[in-house]
Amino acid sequence: MPEPTKKDETPNGQPKESVAPDSNGALPLPEISLEISPPPEAVAEGKEPVETDGKKPEATEPEPLQAVVAQEPSPIENGSNQPQPGGVGVKEQTESGKSAIKEEGPCSPPPTDDDAAAATTPSPAPKAEDANSLKKLSIELPNDSVPAAGRKDSVWSLGDGQGPDDLEKPVISPPQSTLMLESPQSAVIPVGGDITFVAKVEAKDLLRKPTVKWFKGKWMDLASKTGKHLQLKETFDRLTKMHTFEMHIIKAKDNYAGSYRCEVSYKDKFDSCSFDLEVKEAEQGSQNFDIRSAFKRSSEGQEDAGELDFSALLKHRNQREAKVDDTPEVDVWEILKGARPDQYEKIAFMYGITDLRGLLKRMKKIPREEKKSEAFTKKLEPAYQADKGGKIRLVVDLADPTVDLKWYKNGQEIRSSPNQRKYIFEMKGTQRIMVINNCSLNDDAAYSVAAGDERCSTELFVKELPVKIVKKIEAVKTTVNERIELECEVSEEGAQVKWMKNGVEVPTGVRSRYRVKCEGTKHFLVIDDASREDTGSYSIMATGGTSEAHVQVDLKPLKVFQDLKDITVLLGQPINLHCEIYPGNVPGRWYRNGQLIQPNDRINILHKNKSHRLEIATGSLHDAGDYTFVPEGYSQSLSAKIHIIDPPRVHLESLNFPDNTVTIVAGNKLRLEIPISGEPAPRVVWMKGERVILESGHRIRAETSGDHTSLTIDITEREDTGNYKIVLQNEAGEATASVKIKVVDIPDPPEAPLVPQVGGDWCSMTWDPPKYDGSSPILGYFIERKKKQSSRWMRLNFDLIKETVSEPKKMIEGVPYEVRIFAVNAIGVSKPSEPSKAFTPLAVTSEPTMLVVDDVTDTTVTVKWRPPETIGAAGLDGYLIEYCIEGTDDWIVSNNELTEKTKYTITGLTPGTKILVRVKAINAAGPSAPRTIQHSVLVKEVIEPPKIRVPRHLKQTYTRRVGEAVNLVVPFMGKPRPKVTWLKEGTAIDPTHVSIRNTDCDSIIFIRKAERSHSGKYEMAVQVENHVDTAILDIQVVDLPGPPQCVTIEDVWGGNVALVWTPPKDNGNAPITGYTIQKADLKTMEWYTCIEHYHRSCITITELVVGNEYFFRIFAENMCGPSDTATQTKKSAVIVKEGMQLKTHEFNDHDFMEAPKFTQPLINTCAVAGYNATLNCSVRANPRANVIWMKNKIAILDDPRYRMFSNQGVCTLEIRKPSPYDGGMYTCKASNNLGEAQVECKLEVKGGFTFYELMQRGVPLNLIDKYMTEKIVEQEK
Repeated sequence: MPEPTKKDETPNGQPKESVAPDSNGALPLPEISLEISPPPEAVAEGKEPVETDGKKPEATEPEPLQAVVAQEPSPIENGSNQPQPGGVGVKEQTESGKSAIKEEGPCSPPPTDDDAAAATTPSPAPKAEDANSLKKLSIELPNDSVPAAGRKDSVWSLGDGQGPDDLEKPVISPPQSTLMLESPQSAVIPVGGDITFVAKVEAKDLLRKPTVKWFKGKWMDLASKTGKHLQLKETFDRLTKMHTFEMHIIKAKDNYAGSYRCEVSYKDKFDSCSFDLEVKEAEQGSQNFDIRSAFKRSSEGQEDAGELDFSALLKHRNQREAKVDDTPEVDVWEILKGARPDQYEKIAFMYGITDLRGLLKRMKKIPREEKKSEAFTKKLEPAYQADKGGKIRLVVDLADPTVDLKWYKNGQEIRSSPNQRKYIFEMKGTQRIMVINNCSLNDDAAYSVAAGDERCSTELFVKELPVKIVKKIEAVKTTVNERIELECEVSEEGAQVKWMKNGVEVPTGVRSRYRVKCEGTKHFLVIDDASREDTGSYSIMATGGTSEAHVQVDLKPLKVFQDLKDITVLLGQPINLHCEIYPGNVPGRWYRNGQLIQPNDRINILHKNKSHRLEIATGSLHDAGDYTFVPEGYSQSLSAKIHIIDPPRVHLESLNFPDNTVTIVAGNKLRLEIPISGEPAPRVVWMKGERVILESGHRIRAETSGDHTSLTIDITEREDTGNYKIVLQNEAGEATASVKIKVVDIPDPPEAPLVPQVGGDWCSMTWDPPKYDGSSPILGYFIERKKKQSSRWMRLNFDLIKETVSEPKKMIEGVPYEVRIFAVNAIGVSKPSEPSKAFTPLAVTSEPTMLVVDDVTDTTVTVKWRPPETIGAAGLDGYLIEYCIEGTDDWIVSNNELTEKTKYTITGLTPGTKILVRVKAINAAGPSAPRTIQHSVLVKEVIEPPKIRVPRHLKQTYTRRVGEAVNLVVPFMGKPRPKVTWLKEGTAIDPTHVSIRNTDCDSIIFIRKAERSHSGKYEMAVQVENHVDTAILDIQVVDLPGPPQCVTIEDVWGGNVALVWTPPKDNGNAPITGYTIQKADLKTMEWYTCIEHYHRSCITITELVVGNEYFFRIFAENMCGPSDTATQTKKSAVIVKEGMQLKTHEFNDHDFMEAPKFTQPLINTCAVAGYNATLNCSVRANPRANVIWMKNKIAILDDPRYRMFSNQGVCTLEIRKPSPYDGGMYTCKASNNLGEAQVECKLEVKGGFTFYELMQRGVPLNLIDKYMTEKIVEQEK
């Protein structure tokens, strides 16, 4: 039994190369080489490692070497797939150059001399097309002196951030590029350098821009990471139609190294490219540093926040070691060194390490010390290899022979049993041996042995020997219908082989013509019934070689004594075909138009010696065609043609039309298909009268195809009515037939309707029947209506109107309308008639409203009214006023022309007569119903007492400044025209100073430039006969005041000066509202204002500068403003320095206590109902007076309709929306400890409310009754 082969290594760590010669025409053996282990990202992406050809690569820091063994499956044999064994530590390179799938494995120790020879054992070469499925194992060299606990643990020791389950999955090589013309390439840059990766996509066949994504690793999308160090750019060249995508890396850091990927997608197309970036940095020795801070994220709150900057921390770890606070409390490195790889992530999370990938990379570079086993003195080798069918011995040495030992296969315990000899367990001293007999591919697995708590592992690779071809297949030449059997013998029983024909695998299913059988080492391919298609190159393929041979299948020769002849037969006559061939016993097959003919009741096939006959009892049209007789197994065939003829016939009975008459509605498409028969196909001619209908006709055309002919009329018209003749001709005879076509149509449109009458929302219309009824009686009419300016017609009736008269309703008044008519018969609806002339529905207005007598004189009567409630769309042209003398019916028109006003005066009347008056509203539709006064009117003038209506703003003092204009209008009432007189202070007004103008209803007083002499009370008197009404207007003309009379300096002390002055002699006809005090320094004599709007006549000026000498002046103010001049102190005030004595004068305090006194009384006021009214007065008192408002001697308390204000002695009462009920005597009472005072006024509220409105406002019933009584009395007066 051969010993397992091991990896052959030299003392310096370089493996020996082993080359095996070619044998039996097999493919060349793979080359054996070493490769530098790529970064973990490249391993995950399936990148091809760089071969070193046995030379040591130059690198800034030592990289672990890897030796790779390739293992591939053998070719598929009859649907099975068996793997080929491979040597440990060998990388199989194929000519395809495609990337291989890699699996990391443990490192094996240097082999012994005996094993070195076995390591050179040749292994079967894999096929080029299977290079993509290579399986590789990477083995670390002794530089990484950490013992691997198994295949999965060794993967985690690489630190690539992937789980062992992910690494064992096969990596599918990327598809061939279909979009990118230029792909990004791998590169190496130093730390801090810049680099650009470029991908180009041609846009000739692309309708829009493709989608490009850049990734780092497997999942990190770089589109969200752009910023200071990463930029993505896209450009498009319109000349070359090329999209260029660039990724710029600026000031690269060492953590930017890794695998990158560029993906391009467009609709259903996809392309990707992976590339690597290596960032070099200066080599640094391993020193102690804080691993937890090194693998945390850096630059929080800055531009680079979120990046992993652990390598930058490694560069500056010497500085951090100097700080006592940065020394880690826990040595995480020691914890990680003693932990299993599957615990790395948990430990990193426990101590706050976020960059797990960087941590694993660093763990890989740290040299590890191999722990000495306590249970084993000699462990299992890292890997073993055995031939298929052989046996293998797994040996371990125990330190304690008494320890229980357990063997495992892929984690499952191996138990021995007496009946199976697969696994044999032996003990020789301290050695424990497990023998595996008859190794198969199922034994290719990971094995481990456990002694107590300690375990060691290994892997077994089962190598399958190639199957060789002992006897090759031989070439075959035969004829059709013969049996072909191809035979081949191989070197092993039960071997899987593959049969090929012209390079394609031969199908061996249940329905296949090929049969495959195996007898021991012999394999057969059988073809029972050979045909010419079986000619070709046949080969058999085994794992150790192939064999090929050619198979030729030919046809048999044939001799013809009598050939088949072409015949012509009438339809229904028998058909006979006869031929004679040699040899006579050859069967044959009859074909018609390439289809096999089977005998039946009508067809009889006879074969007697060399004679072959085909008999058809009754010939049909289907029997016509090309007939072929094919002898079986021969290349020659006999052919003849049978032509069947039949006289033409027209089958009108299939139409099912009475009297062969076809009726169709005009405008529809008519396609009349008539079956015909005849062989050969007859020539068909359609005719209408003497005119022939052609197949190329535009609207009417005739078509013939197969067994029918058709007449097509795309749009039927009335002129298409008539008889149509069909003529059929062929070589067997002639036939004719005729068809009648009747076209019916809708009626013609009626004439335009007439509209004789129009109402407010209706009209009456008439029309005449249409001239042509479409050969069908008129069933009725439809009416449509539309607005003239619109284009949308509206159907008015859905039930047919039998008569030719209608009266549509529900029209909009004033809108122009048009109507039209449709005629309806059994065929359909006619086209619309022409629209009628436009008409507009109009209606007269309603009668005028509220006709009353406005004025009566001895010869005239004036009436007024309100417009009609309903005017209508015709509008209102004016009014017609008529009157008649009481007792007669003779109405006389007063106005010859319409008046648009609602007031009219009837003139020329006889005094003392009584008349009735009525008014009509006139528009385009005519006069409305009249509105008549209910009672007769006596023509006699009525005396109306005068009454002056003083405006509200004139009921109080009317104030104007000197020089302003005064223009006052005072309305009044009274009939006949009152006489107006004006007096000032009881004397007549000088017309040269004041202008007065009187009208029938008002009087105007005008002063162009007011002077103070115009101030005073003006009395207006209005007189009608013995009736007089008067009113007084108070006009006040104000001017600027004079300066104060005398200003004296009362006293000076410190920085203060006391001033005293007397009021001005001339107050400008208005109260003095305040004073303005100014000061001036003697040095500059520039005046500065000390205080404004000061009310008293004495003041103390403070904060004066010591040592300065001041003058003072005072201005007086009233409502017009400050005085033009100021009174200045005659003497100056000198502010002496400190230390001067101040003479104080004794004085008595003034008693400001005062009983209430009204300085401005209340004024009688007239308010309008519904509008807020206010009552104002002013009171002076010290201490402050308590103010109470009363109505009719009753105090007003908590009434929301009243609002009371008091500000600086001004008392205001606001009455919100007063009603007549709020009228009466209002009193304002002020009181304090020294006394009381009161003023009162009368409030009159104009306008009233009804009884119902007062009830809604919540007025008590007794007050409502009082108010209604007063109102009635007022009306009677």
